[in-house]
Amino acid sequence: MVGSRPEWLRVRMPGGERYNRIKTRARELKLHTVCEEAHCPNVGECWGGGTATFMVLGDTCTRGCRFCAVDTSRAPAPPDPEEPANLADAIADMRLDYVVVTSVNRDDLPDQGAGHYAACVRATRERSARTLVEVLIPDFRGRTDLLDVLLASAPDVLAHNVETIPRLQTPVRDPRATWAQSTTILGHAKRAGFLTKTSIQIGHGETEAEVIEAMALLRELDVDFLTLGQYLRPSENHLEVKEFVHPEVFARYEERGKAMGFKYVASGPLVRSSYKAGEYYIREFLRARSAPKGGEA
Repeated sequence: MVGSRPEWLRVRMPGGERYNRIKTRARELKLHTVCEEAHCPNVGECWGGGTATFMVLGDTCTRGCRFCAVDTSRAPAPPDPEEPANLADAIADMRLDYVVVTSVNRDDLPDQGAGHYAACVRATRERSARTLVEVLIPDFRGRTDLLDVLLASAPDVLAHNVETIPRLQTPVRDPRATWAQSTTILGHAKRAGFLTKTSIQIGHGETEAEVIEAMALLRELDVDFLTLGQYLRPSENHLEVKEFVHPEVFARYEERGKAMGFKYVASGPLVRSSYKAGEYYIREFLRARSAPKGGEA
């Protein structure tokens, strides 16, 4: 086990008017944010800047990944039928330009929650037509038919996290989650014409060579956006941190990723899959891509 957190991993306690407003509004509408559920170290920065990641299908997951702070159960409460409308109301009230909608795994449901998830995206589209929507999804056990249900709601970015390198999938993730299953989801979304995004946690005992190899495999799938960040142990009941990786190593990953052809790479100790700077870049990328070409009306 490594020692105490180094200086580069220390952040200020969250607070401020906008932070408190988002927190209060989420409570009023019975919404969950992954920012809080996953103990994200950037919650103060992101909420203070008006960015939030909402978690639908409840706050209890049917899986038990050893790194994750979200509560688990074999039989979570049924989805809230009012959640799509409440989510859309919150996003409209906050006037967000870019929103990330994520969810827990719902292996207990016949469609694993894909229909409810899609309803949340459609409701957001109806209330906030100009808001760009990224979905950070579970793996649906590799079922591309369920993924298609969600893709039909037309998110702007399809994100799914591989979480770690191939060798460490089993000790880090729930046994029902695999590299092959995750890459099936990412590959299918790309073939369907969507921008794709994924994330790798650093600090589980992987080597630099293994991280570079994993990045290369993701580029073979034409994944567009990649984030890499330091794993931080939520509690003593979770997987131990094997190493606090120096920022210089993260800088090397970012440089290699850009050379491989990722459209965007965010790599740093405090980077998370939903990361404000990354969302700003993707937002501008999407706007530039949809802008009329020279001479077009």
